[in-house]
Amino acid sequence: MAFVVLASVSCGAGEPVASPATSDSVHETPESPMSVPASAGQKSTPAPSPTGPPPFSAKVSRVARDQLPYSWRPGCPVHYRDLRLVTLTYWGFDDKAHTGQLVVRKTVTGDIVTVFKRLYGWRWPIKQMKLVDAYKGDDYDSIDADNTSAFNCRPATGSSNWSNHAYGEAIDINPRENPYVTASGSTAHQNAKKFAKRPVSGKGVVNPGDKVVKAFSRVGWEWGGYWSGTKDYQHFSKSGG
Repeated sequence: MAFVVLASVSCGAGEPVASPATSDSVHETPESPMSVPASAGQKSTPAPSPTGPPPFSAKVSRVARDQLPYSWRPGCPVHYRDLRLVTLTYWGFDDKAHTGQLVVRKTVTGDIVTVFKRLYGWRWPIKQMKLVDAYKGDDYDSIDADNTSAFNCRPATGSSNWSNHAYGEAIDINPRENPYVTASGSTAHQNAKKFAKRPVSGKGVVNPGDKVVKAFSRVGWEWGGYWSGTKDYQHFSKSGG
C-alpha cells in the first residue's frame, strides 16, 4: 500500500504524522480564496490572496518504464512495477519552495513523505531533487551536481553487491555538502572537499545526532555517517547498507 500525505506545514510546527490514503494518485491542494458575499447595494470584495510559502504536498504515483530509461533495466533486484514516483515539496537553498521527485520502493513511500514533510516544516534546505535519469543514471554526475536522489539500479560503491539504491530503499541528500569520504579522509568530488569532516556548519549539512538524522531514525532508516571507516554523509537507507 502506498501512502499519500498532504498537509499545511508552518515553520516551527509540531511533528507531523503520516496518514494512509487509498489511492496512489490522490492529493489535495489549498482551497481557492472565496469572495465576500455582497450586501444589498454593495459590491462584493474579493478576499485577499494568501501569502507565504505553499503548504507541503506529496503525491505518490506508479512509475512507467519510460520514466526510468537509465536507472532501471531487466535483472535489477526490484521490478519497476514495485517502485513509486513521489512528487513532493521541498525547501530550496534559495529560501523558496520547490517541487522535486524521488523514485523509491512502494513499501517505503510513507517513510519518505513523513521525513520530507518534517524537513519542509523546518525549512531545512535541499539544493535540488531530480531523478538520477536526468544524469543518464550516472551516480558521479548526479552527486557532482549536488542532486538529491533515491532509486538507481547499481552496485554499492567499491562492491559487486547491489546497493540499497537498487532496491529503492536508500536516498542521498545534498551530496556535495554531505560527501562520501574514505577511511583516509579523501573524497572523489573536488567541490565537496571542504565538507569532508564532521561536525561542520553550512546550509544543507547533516551532522551526527542532528534533527535530520533523528527524523530518518524515527522511521527506521540509518545514516551512512555512522559507518566505521568509510563515511557516507549523504546516505540514508532502510536497512543501513
